[in-house]
Amino acid sequence: MNHFILSDELITKIGRLSVATSSKLRGHHKGSHRSQRFGSSLDFSDYREYALGDDVRQVDWNVFARTEKYFIKRFLDEQEMRVHILLDSSRSMGDEKKWLFARQLVAALGIMVLNRDDRLSFSTLEADTFFRRKGATYRKVYLQIVSQMKEATFKESFAKNGLKALPKDSTVLFVITDSLEPITEWEHFFRKLPRFAGDVRCIQIVTEEELNPTYTGDVRLIDAESNEELNVSMSNKVLEQYKKERAQHEAAFHKICSRFGIQTIQLVVENGIQHAIFHQLLMNRWVQ
Repeated sequence: MNHFILSDELITKIGRLSVATSSKLRGHHKGSHRSQRFGSSLDFSDYREYALGDDVRQVDWNVFARTEKYFIKRFLDEQEMRVHILLDSSRSMGDEKKWLFARQLVAALGIMVLNRDDRLSFSTLEADTFFRRKGATYRKVYLQIVSQMKEATFKESFAKNGLKALPKDSTVLFVITDSLEPITEWEHFFRKLPRFAGDVRCIQIVTEEELNPTYTGDVRLIDAESNEELNVSMSNKVLEQYKKERAQHEAAFHKICSRFGIQTIQLVVENGIQHAIFHQLLMNRWVQ
């Protein structure tokens, strides 16, 4: 039995998937993805006429025998994909179920990247959390790091500080958060994300309790980020107002993402990690 947050069976299933992207931004090192650049893979592209200085070993002599003209074979290059995963580790993500689900998602996406011989990097807002490796040999190391992560305790705003934890050379960037910061902070954050990656995706993690609170009577609410306390007498009117304001926040959040070309998806913790991966991410063609 392993000590990871994903079972052996689920790890095997996830290993058959890969991150899907149409972004043309690739790394400078060899990988398993077909690039639009020309190189030395076995994938034939087309011919072009020989020019002075070309490698004569690339001349197709069969074509020369038919046409008496020199043509060079061109092949598609194969480049690595660079995927970065940025996990919100602010206090609002500290709910036990939410934090476990978020880390399971981080682990699953990382396995897909490493299994394809692509370059994976991962970070949170904590100063000592950064992973950057390539290849399946680092899969267990990565799973161990994610499985042993401490609870989410970052005391400042994720949206205000997220840019500090990002590399600038990603093909795909995953941002995993509960999106609870003010819309003005998200706008500033998302405006700058396209310069960090060609394909930016935001995964919003929510719980059923956040979507449909079941509190009744007089309760004391404590803000997970600021520790501020608020005494509230719960009623149908209060709950309806909460749902209305939450819907407005989410609508504004998705509008900003759309404006800056950022894909979004909402995952509900109680639906489980398998539903998230094999239904939602797969159906939305985020993975294949």
